[in-house]
Order: sequence, then C-alpha cells, then structure tokens
Amino acid sequence: SAVVSVSMSFNRVCCLFVRSHEFARGLVEVQEEVKEEGVGHVAMRNLFSLETSSMETITVEKKSRKRHIRESADRLELSKKVEERAEFRKKQNSDNLTHPPEFIVRPRGQTVWEGKTVKLHCTVSGWPKPRIAWYKNNVVIDEKAHPDKYTAESNYNMHSLEIKSCDFLDTAQYRVSALNIKGESSSVATVVIKKHYVVPHLSVSLLDGFCSEHGVTFETAIIDSFEVAFGREGETLSLGCTVIVYPTVKRYQPDVLWYRDGKALAESKWVHTHWSGEKATLTLVHLNKEDEGLYTLRVNTKSGFQSYSAYVFVRDEEVELEGVPVAPLDVCCHDANKDYVVVTWKQPAVEGSSSILGYFIDRCEVGHHHWAQCNDTPVKYARFPVTGLIEGRSYTFRVRAINRAGVSRPSRASDPVIAIDPHDRARHRAGPSAPFTGMIKFTEEDATVGVVPGEPTDLVVTEATKNYVVLAWSPPAQRGHEGVVYLVEKCVAGSECWQRANTGMPVKSPRFALFDLAEGKSYSFRVRCCNSAGMSEASSATGDITVGDMLDLPAAPGPAVATRNTDTSVVVSWGASKDVKHLVGYYINYTVAGSDVWTPANNKPVKGTRFVCHGLNTGESCVFRVKAVNAAGYSHSSLESEAVVVKAGIGKTLQNWVYCIDCNITKKEYEVKILGGFSCSIPDVPSGVHLMEAARDYMVLAWREPAVTGGADIRGYFVDYRTVKGGAVTCTSYKAENLKENLFYQFQVRAINMAGVSEASLPSAALECKEWTIAKPGAPHDLHVLEVRDSSLVLLWEPPTFDGRTPVNGFYVDIKEAVAGEDWKGVHEKATKLKYMKVNGLIAGRSYVFRVRAQNLAGVGKTSAVLGPVLALTMPGTHEIILDVDDDGVISMIFECSEMAEGSEFIWSKNYKTLTDTSRLTIVTEGGKSRAIFNAPSLEDLGIFSCEVTNTVGVSASYTLTEAGESLSHFTQMAMELLEKGRVRFWTQVEKFTTGCHVDYVFNDAIVENGEKYQMNFDKNSGIIEMFMDSLAVTDEGTFTFNLVDGKAKGSTSLVLIGEGKLSKKDAGVYEVKLKDARGKDKSMFNLTEAGTATPLLCSRTTYVIYILLCVSVCVSVCREAKIAHSDRVQCGVTGEQLWLKVNEPTEKDKGKYTINICDGKDGVKRFCDLSGQDRARVVGGLPDVVTIQEGKSLNLTGNVWGDPAPEVTWMKNDRELVSDERYALKFEHGKFASITIAAVTTTDSGKYALLVKNKYGTEAGEFTVSVYIPEEEKKKE
Repeated sequence: SAVVSVSMSFNRVCCLFVRSHEFARGLVEVQEEVKEEGVGHVAMRNLFSLETSSMETITVEKKSRKRHIRESADRLELSKKVEERAEFRKKQNSDNLTHPPEFIVRPRGQTVWEGKTVKLHCTVSGWPKPRIAWYKNNVVIDEKAHPDKYTAESNYNMHSLEIKSCDFLDTAQYRVSALNIKGESSSVATVVIKKHYVVPHLSVSLLDGFCSEHGVTFETAIIDSFEVAFGREGETLSLGCTVIVYPTVKRYQPDVLWYRDGKALAESKWVHTHWSGEKATLTLVHLNKEDEGLYTLRVNTKSGFQSYSAYVFVRDEEVELEGVPVAPLDVCCHDANKDYVVVTWKQPAVEGSSSILGYFIDRCEVGHHHWAQCNDTPVKYARFPVTGLIEGRSYTFRVRAINRAGVSRPSRASDPVIAIDPHDRARHRAGPSAPFTGMIKFTEEDATVGVVPGEPTDLVVTEATKNYVVLAWSPPAQRGHEGVVYLVEKCVAGSECWQRANTGMPVKSPRFALFDLAEGKSYSFRVRCCNSAGMSEASSATGDITVGDMLDLPAAPGPAVATRNTDTSVVVSWGASKDVKHLVGYYINYTVAGSDVWTPANNKPVKGTRFVCHGLNTGESCVFRVKAVNAAGYSHSSLESEAVVVKAGIGKTLQNWVYCIDCNITKKEYEVKILGGFSCSIPDVPSGVHLMEAARDYMVLAWREPAVTGGADIRGYFVDYRTVKGGAVTCTSYKAENLKENLFYQFQVRAINMAGVSEASLPSAALECKEWTIAKPGAPHDLHVLEVRDSSLVLLWEPPTFDGRTPVNGFYVDIKEAVAGEDWKGVHEKATKLKYMKVNGLIAGRSYVFRVRAQNLAGVGKTSAVLGPVLALTMPGTHEIILDVDDDGVISMIFECSEMAEGSEFIWSKNYKTLTDTSRLTIVTEGGKSRAIFNAPSLEDLGIFSCEVTNTVGVSASYTLTEAGESLSHFTQMAMELLEKGRVRFWTQVEKFTTGCHVDYVFNDAIVENGEKYQMNFDKNSGIIEMFMDSLAVTDEGTFTFNLVDGKAKGSTSLVLIGEGKLSKKDAGVYEVKLKDARGKDKSMFNLTEAGTATPLLCSRTTYVIYILLCVSVCVSVCREAKIAHSDRVQCGVTGEQLWLKVNEPTEKDKGKYTINICDGKDGVKRFCDLSGQDRARVVGGLPDVVTIQEGKSLNLTGNVWGDPAPEVTWMKNDRELVSDERYALKFEHGKFASITIAAVTTTDSGKYALLVKNKYGTEAGEFTVSVYIPEEEKKKE
C-alpha cells in the first residue's frame, strides 16, 4: 500500500507542477527523505507542505509568464482564424478553387527484359480530384479483370500502374488520363520489352569487379554445359558443367549453387550435388514429375556471379493398365494441427482414356510401411482435410487418381508432417527464448484449474465442397492448463434442432471437416469447448452454408499461337484464363497434324502464358492446345493453334535482295548467292537518319530501311533521343514533337520484327530544331521498288513532309547506273503528279540507283535519299497477274507465288494504294494463289492492279485493266470466205467460254435471225461461230457483227463490206479520224497517197495445212483461175487486207508454183509462190509429254529434229530461253539430235519446257512438262 501511495502522489505532483523547475528540486529532496523515513508518513507530509509552499512561487511565476504565453496563444489563434476564413471564402467561390488536371510528375518510358515487372508512376494535381484511367495502345486497361497482370494504385495525388511478368506483347504505348469537370489531361510513356529469343538455355553473369580481399578480379566461365534434358520417372539423371575461375587462389573456392525454377536445391534423398573444384554435378535420383523445371547453376565469386540454365523434362512412367490416368504430383501438407492436416496436390497432365473421377488419399505413419486410405469416396478437389491423426506422431501422404479404366500409380510421398499444436511447433522451431542475463523474474498467474473454458470465437467456413465442409475457429482465451476438446454442432437451415457432428471422435484442433452432408442443403454450425470443469457456451453460429463447390473450374485459356523456334522445338503462347481463382498452372498438349493422339508437352503445370515445347521431330507439322488447372479441376482446352512445321524459325533466303546486291555482280553469281541464303534473326541496323523538316517545336526525320530484314517483315521502328519517343512506327519517317527551339538533337533508329529489336543505327548529325523558311519543297522519302524485271521496275515514293511556300505540284525521277563515273539522268521530261512510276529501258544484269525530287511554284526542291543499288533481273519462277473468266463468266485476276514463306500474305493494290474498299473486289487466297474477283465490273474498275507478297524476295506483279479488259478478248478477228455458188461465210473462233455463252448476229445495228438468207451456227465444242449468206448483193453493203455475252463478260468482232467503190488520183491523201468523249480523245490516220500495191506472197506451212498469204493496200475483188477448184481440202478467202489460200492435208501432188491474179476490172497484179522442194523444220520424236522425277536426280532428254536446210535449235522454259551453263547442258549434234541435261534437279526446275526448231520454211515446237517431287512429301500425302 505504501508503494501505491507513493505512485499516486507522484502522479498528482506531476500533474500540478509539470512546468516548474523548483518542483524538480523538491522532488529530489522528497526522494532522499523517503530513503530515510517511513514511506507513508514522509509522502503525506511532503505532499501537503510542497503544495502550500510551491503554489505561491508557481503563481508568481505564472503571472510573470502568463502575459507572454497568452499573447503568443492569441497570435496563433488569430492567424488560425484568418486562414480558416480564407479557406471558407475559397469554398464559397468554387470557380477560383477548381482547376483542370495537371501532371506534376509524368510517367517515364522504360526498357526491361522479358519476365521482369514494370511500374509506371505519375503525380497529378487538380480540383475536384481527377479520376485516373490507364490505357494500352489506346485501349483501356481493366486491372480488376486481370489482377494477375496489372495492379493500379492511387494514394493521394500519386498514381501507379504495375505490369507483372512482362512479355514481348507488353511492348506498347501506355497512356494515363486524368479527368475532372474542368478538363482532361494525359501523358504517354513507352514500355519496351526485350525478349530472349530462342532460349533453350540461358547464361547470365554479373561481375562487380575487383576483389580487395585477394587483390584480384575473378573471372568465371561455364563450359561443357548441359543442354535441354529428357528423363523418365524412376530413372536417374545427372547434370554437369565445367567451371573455370581465373585466377586461381589457394584455399579459395567459389560458392556453387543449384536452383530449380528459381528455388535453391538442398541435399536430400532425391537430390545430390557435387563440386570437385572444376566440375559441378547435380544428380536427380529416381526422377519424378516434381523434378521437371528450369535448372540453374550459379557460381558466386567475390567479383560477382555467373549462371547457366536449361530445362529438364520428365516424362511419365509407362502405365500398367492402358487407359488409366498417370500419377498426381506435388503432394504437400498444410495447416497441420493436433489431429488434423490439409493435403493438396496437382492434377496430372494425362487423364487417360476418360476423365478423372476423383482421388484417393493414403497416409503412412513415419517408421511404418503400411499405407491406410483416408477417404472411402473419391474426392474431386485437389485438396482434402485429413482428420483423426494421433497427436505427436509424424505422417506422410500420397495420392492416387481414378477414372473408369482404373486407378493410377501413387504419387511421390509428401514430406513428413507432425500432428502437433501450431504454437508448440513454433516453440520447437524457435528454441530457447533468450540467454541467461542474471535476472530472475517471478510471474504469478491466477489459478485456472477447475474453471469452465470460455466459448470459441471467430468461427468461419474456410472450405466448402460437395464432399465436405471445413470449419475453423479461435480457441477460447480462458481454458486453463489441462487442455480442452471441441464439440461441433450443426443445424439444418430453417430448423432450431442442433445435432452433435463429432459424436464418435473428440476434436482437439481448432479445425474440423464435416463429411456426409447432403449436397444442395444449407446448414449452420457452432462450436462448444469443454474440459474437466464443464462445457462452455456455444460460439456464435455461422450463417447458412449451402453444401456445394465454392471454387469454380477455370475458364478456357485464350487461343494458342505456335511459332517456330529450333529444329526440335516450338514456342507456344496463349491468353491467360479470365477470372480464375487459385490458378495452379497450364498444361500444353500437341499432336501431329491429321492425328487425334495428343501428347503432353509438359508434365508439370507452368504459370506463365508462354512455353517452349522441346523434343519434337524435325519437319513434322504440329498443332497445339492449352488447358488451365486449379484445385477444382481442368478447364476446357483452348482453341487449337494453326499447324506449324517444326524447323528453325527465321533464317530463310535473302530478303529485300534488290537492296543488297553488289553493283558489279554477274547473273550467275547472283543466283548462287540467292540460292545459298543465310541465317539471321533480328533485322539489320537502319541507316541514313536525316532531317526532312523542322519547325520551332518539332522535327521530321527519315531513314533507310535495314538491308536485311531477318527473314520476317519489319513491323516498325523505334526512334530514340536519350529516351524512347513513342511506340513503333511502321514507316521510315517520324515526326518528333515537343522539342525545344534552337537546341541541337541527335537521333537513332532501331527496327523490330517478330524476332526482336535490332541494334540502334549510327546517330544522326547534330540537328537544330529551327523552323525552315525555304520556299522550295523538302525531299521525298520512303523510296522502294516493286515488280523488278530484266528491263523494267516500278519505283514508289512518299511526298515530302515540307511543301515549302506553295503545295507540291509534281515530281522528277532520276536514274543512273551504280558504277563510278556515271551521271544522273532524268527518267522523264515533264513532272509527274503520281507517286509512282514504271521505269523501262533497263538492261538485265545491271544495277541502278534512283532518287526523286519534288517541285512547287518556287522550283525543284531537295533530292531524296538515294535508293539502291537495285539489280535489274527477273527472279526465277516469277509469275505475272493473269486476267481470267471462269465457267460462270466471272472476271477475276489471278496471281501465283511459288515461294510463299510462313506468314506471307498477298497484298492487293489499285494504282499502288492498298485496297480497302471490298465492295468492288473479293479477294480469295488459297495456298500460293490469290484471286481478285470483280463483284460488278464497270468503268470504275479501270486502273493498275498490283499484288505484293510479304515476307518474300520481292515477289510482286501488276496488271493494267483497260476498257477492253472488261470484255472477252479470247477470240479471233472475224473473217470472210467466198464459197461455191457465190455463198459467203463469216466466221470467228472463241478460245475460252462457258456453256452459257450465246451470240447475237448483227447487221447494221439490226439483229438477224436464222432464215432463207442467213444461216447461223455456234459449235461449242470447237468454239467456231459462223454465219452463211446465200449471195452478195448491193443491199449487203455494211457492217456485220458478232456480239458475245458470257455471264458478266462480253465481247464483239466486226467485218465491214464495201461495194464497188472506185478510187482516183483525186482521192489520194492522208485521211484522219478524231474521236472524243468524256473520258478523253483519240485519233487515227490513213495514208492513201500511194497506189494500190500488193506484197510478195508469204507461205506458212505446218504438218497438216499450207497457208499462202498476200497483203494488199486497197480493197479489190478476187479473180481465180479454174485450175484450183474450191473444195473441202483447198479453200480461199479474204480477211481484212489479206487474201489467203489454204491447203488442208498437203501431199506431194500439191508441190509446184502457185499464182494469184488480182484485178479491179482495169489493171491486174500477179504474185507467185514456189512450193517445190521445201522441207520445214520439225521435231520428229524423242520427247515425252510429261517427265516426273525425284529431287536430286539428273534429267537428260534428247529430241530428234528434221529440216532442210538444217534448223536452228532453241530450248525454252516457261517461255524464257535457256542458255547453256553450269546448270543446263544444251547440245545439238549432227544436225539431228538436240539434248538437254540438268544435274541434280530441284523443285525450282519444275515447269513447262519446249524444244523450238526453225528454218526459213517453218517453225515447230516440241513441248513437255517436268515435275520434280520430294519423297517425304509424297509419303505424307499417302
């Protein structure tokens, strides 16, 4: 009580005299007196005496300081009121208070490696408080829908966006927008994710430098490293690397550590490590699927570390019974208590012949070998609470899966777990609380023996499935030392009847699992606690809990996308499952295209959305799919990927070859370089960064595209100056904004394709941000070529970004050969307003460079960057666009490409602008052929149509569609024949038509019908259209026309008959006809100054027909001698200005001298033709129609030819003349035998060949087709 009195006195004194210095001295005196006198007496005496004497002094002191303190307090109070009134007035005038958002700190762009986490920060001011939204490439980011990917935070005015586990697809522009009632403000930052392309293994090093302890800098090298490894369950696998640490220091060894999926490995019965001083070895004993993962060897020295990684795949052991599932994996124990533990596991990759029905859990006490099954009914969830354990004993667990075919092998056993109270386990792990300090504490507690325990608290349902419900609660605060047990009660919803749930088994842990509940029913639960003294009150009851699965199956992942990687691996990526809870990971399966057997690519779930599938067979076409898994089970499989061929990605033949050929290269050397090709992944470096326009706050830059694209199309460019500006731009120019006037800047550019980002270009010269005031336009840019042929190409460009004082009104194109000393020449005299031009007159095999200049009213501006050198050479296998009319009369254009690469696309353009209007054309692409179909042909469709194939060696072509292109052009000009008895025959022949084609016969714009005067016939087998007229009369003078209509296609051919018109010298002269309409004008001239003449007779002979032709310059009638009678074998006629005699199936009797007499009633002309002794050139045999040959074999063919005089021999391929060289050996021996030899044929040798023979009496061609096949592809087709 004395101590209590002193304590109370001290408190009162402190309250009364806390600010008094004298009280402090008095308190010391009191403390000294307490030591000498009685505690109670002294305390009371000093208390009253000190209060009396000190109060007077304190009062005096307060009076002396009171004014000063009061004045200070008044001043503070006054200033506070002034500030409050000012704030109140601001709130009364809202216009002065509110202001739009403003970025105090803007987010900064970042460049990181794939797999890292990026966090963007910004600070925004504004009133009312702005609302913040984040965008990726102008698409709003919903962080709640993707919590595993994005986390957005806002604290006061500071905001952040966290992007987790970045991959290459996260490369984008990220914009943060702040919005309130006063306005909106935004800021952009670019995030660039660098990817490790083709990483079957990974080597990382970090060297800090000099080690002062040993006086050296250690350098570490890992050699003889392990590659991607494959093992099977039950086998033993060793991984090893040789490690060299230089220099060698005595008694110093580096730290050698092994990791699996980023977690350090410790020695165990499954894992053994060894370090010999030079070689590090990791041995995995009795492999299991848990051992699959990315293994890393890390060597730590005092100068840094070096690491190396590679993946290890573990395949399932063969099942004993076909169709049963494989064993589960990763069995773990959680939340262990006195008699309770939760066992979890992961579902296997292979379910077997049917879906998994559930799992059995087995337990085994440590030190025993008997496994006891814990559940009678299979559980569907990959999580199960095991009860009924004996306190203090240790257990291990394993799991088996079951389907309709049977039960799987058991999983690997879990690590041992002891059934003990968690608090006791924590004390055991912690060890002694503290060392002895020489102080002994006595703690006295109230006796609790014989006290009834309190009720449990915090009762919750932690898990609920259709098989069981798990309850958890907190033990009572008052429970004594003797221990307690728990009684669990349940009540069906809607009733007041509580039933004991654990009648046969006391519960010692604050956890309990209830089984045998009715699925779909609702229950509430409560818990009581009891000991030897009695039973507690019941805890608060839970709400109604419906027995059923609380965890849903995961949603199906996004579509799988497969990309070639190496000759034995493929990279698979997919979209993450949405709104999935407790995701375990993903399984990837694959199958060979055409098969229905799916094989797992991984046997341990992976967490990411990208995985490299190894161990595939080179050349096979594989399809991939992905499924997600959580404790509830498997999701549906994702959409299957497109079939991808297993072979090394990127590294094809030379790309953009027109930019890469040496000026002096020969055709032969060029072909060797193209066929040889090279391998590359990322693009080459862009070059020639230069300024195109400048203003006060921006500059426009341009550059040349990389010479080598890396085997894939360039997707865009990154423009840098100190930090990345903007996202990837797709053209070779960029407008850099928000610059400062009169400052100098340097720029560099990097290209990006599907493989990654190239190195940066050389920095540009120092460019001043200063507004241009010149009158002439700037330089055109983005020069490129299409349709490169032996004698022509098409050059395209973009207009300058700076027009000058007046708009650009034309362009000039300059050209010169890419050799020293050549001068620039203009391609044309007048400026063109187009942005493209076809350059003709090139010489095959020579290289050229080009440039373009723009002009306005002030003059011609700067020249563009030089393009080239470009080699004028038609690539082997080049196709042109073909205009086609199908069987339904539909007009279309067809373009084929025999060099399609993966990812190649056909890009159609009109007048060299990409087609975006699909109402006029329908594009259909199948394999290497693309067809552009006209929906409704009209004059709107006239123009230049071009097609370009991406990701190829410059494959492109064009077709100019004129008005004639809309009609049928596959027929001959109408001809006329004079038959016996004065009959006249008009005829023509259609080469290509459909069965629905019909003809209208027209005379002087009037349709004529079959009758006595006219007889018509259309032979659809031969395509011959003919009309017979009984005789010619004066009334028949006029125009005869055949109008053809075939579906949407149409055409016509006409012949004009003129009566006995007599010409005189007065009619001599030059006649001119002019035509003009809204589309333009044209003219035609006819020279009638010379007298009517006739050319010499021309003779053309084939095997079955002899033609004798004569061309005349005036219209005449024909007089025939009676010596040649008209018959089916011998016919004559007139076509335009040609008179012809036709002898069918000539014989020896038809040899001799032929004479044609031409007269107009007054004068006559005779022409002679001698057919005696002529022997035209012929191919008489030796050549097949079709040759089918295996790739790599040699082809040798010999054709027999004949002719007098001896013919000239030419070999053709696809209508192009072949030249004898190292590839083609061409011979002509004894004037009779022509041969061709091709050593080691390839698929490029397939095509149409011809042996062409010619002498002065005729020409003939022997045609045949060569088809080269690959044996492996033929087997696949079979």
